[in-house]
Amino acid sequence: MWLLCVSCAWVAGIFFVPKFSLPFFLIFSFSLPLLIIPFRKEIKTRLIITSLFILFFFAGGFHYISNIPQIDEHLLCYYNEKGDVQFQGIIKEEPDDRDTFSFLKVSVSKIKVANTYSEVSGTALIRVNRYPSYHYGDILKVTGKLETPSPFSDFDYENYLAKQSIYSVIYYPDIEIISRDQGLIPLQWVYSLRENLSISLSQSLPEPQASLAQGILLGIRGNISQSLYQQFSRTGIAHLLAISGLHISIVIIMILGISIFLFGRQHSLYFWIAILATWCYVLLTGMRPPIIRAAIMASLFLTADILGRQRSSITALAFAAAVMIAIQPQLLWTTSFQLSFMAMCGLIFLYPFISKSGRHFTSTIFCNNNKLISISNVISDTLAATLAVTISIWPIIAQNFQIISLVSLPANLFALPSLPAIIISSALVAFSGLFIPFMAHILGWVAWLFLNYLLLIVQIFAASPFCYIETGKINTWHIFIYYIGLVIVVILLNHMDKLQYFFSHQPHGDTGK
Repeated sequence: MWLLCVSCAWVAGIFFVPKFSLPFFLIFSFSLPLLIIPFRKEIKTRLIITSLFILFFFAGGFHYISNIPQIDEHLLCYYNEKGDVQFQGIIKEEPDDRDTFSFLKVSVSKIKVANTYSEVSGTALIRVNRYPSYHYGDILKVTGKLETPSPFSDFDYENYLAKQSIYSVIYYPDIEIISRDQGLIPLQWVYSLRENLSISLSQSLPEPQASLAQGILLGIRGNISQSLYQQFSRTGIAHLLAISGLHISIVIIMILGISIFLFGRQHSLYFWIAILATWCYVLLTGMRPPIIRAAIMASLFLTADILGRQRSSITALAFAAAVMIAIQPQLLWTTSFQLSFMAMCGLIFLYPFISKSGRHFTSTIFCNNNKLISISNVISDTLAATLAVTISIWPIIAQNFQIISLVSLPANLFALPSLPAIIISSALVAFSGLFIPFMAHILGWVAWLFLNYLLLIVQIFAASPFCYIETGKINTWHIFIYYIGLVIVVILLNHMDKLQYFFSHQPHGDTGK
């Protein structure tokens, strides 16, 4: 209980304390409940927990404030809007390739000032032409104008990048490659494998099936056309292309369902298969921080499930979130973190109830046909996971993307069954293309069928006249109200037996005259 309390207090403090500019001395108010203990020993435990909550609430807030960068000559953003500069740095992530250009995240170590290099820190987001290509671990010498990110349309680009600790951008500078392959060797291997798998898919599949397979299997979305991506967004299944907590949650439930169907629950083999498959999938997608965070949360969920304490997994999840935010306070405001955390909350709190109802429904329909019941339970659990996660995260999607799909549930109903087949067949095509190219072309026909099916589903639902609604800007307090209501619903569901007992034993009024 105390671990959940301090974790929630830490996160709440990071969110609220900076908003209200609370003074530092308030952190000492944690001692007030402790002073009451000698007079109210019967509630000693509650008073200690209250004291811990106050302490970690203010500690979290002041930790965030202390991590706000103080702009001086040692920070890269100090040199924004100061004309041409020259700096050196290393590409710290795999480049984000688009149709005609790429984005490079460069961790800067030196900048040239008055003809001498000075040490600086900071990350620059560099927009460059798609070719020549750059790679993770390249050390670059860059010459150009550093700029502060400016908003465009209704999108606060500066705030979006600030959540990633990026405060400087530079467009099409002069670049000289000083050296290559200076990154971490394991990451270099992962990125190299991922690039080769992507090439294998593009050589074995036509478009747009190839780019769709790259997005679903590897999380590479740069080759997907804008029009197709809009169709996925409007039908509410864009999560198939964005590998985050939402995507991994759905994949895990499917793996669990298939593993339990094939091997049962004996010896916990289904658990180890799910864990192994999850981290292999993370490896394929490039070991990017948002995906790693989502996998950590998913692993906690699976561990709690195998220990038979699924409900208590919220404590481990909250602690993991608090630790992540302590390391990188800006993380709390990133969409990927919010989606991952709320997706896992949906699986912990909502999925059991929805899954139970789905299994009851399939048992009623197929009666004593155990084979059909087992197969239908896999499908039912997948849809239950989708619904649970969707209910948990749609306000975040609406706030960040200002769109709500009205066909999301039926679109997911038809689209999700193809996801395991697409992942498996695309993986077979990608890996066989590395060793036996002609086999990849043969397997490509199988992957093409499933990918084409998904494209057909998207096109059908995207063509419906009331496919989606644009929400406009949503106030944060509206989202709080929604989640408070959702918490109340979960509490009521958890105490449904007590409520039924209470109402069934209420005295009935005398209707006689």
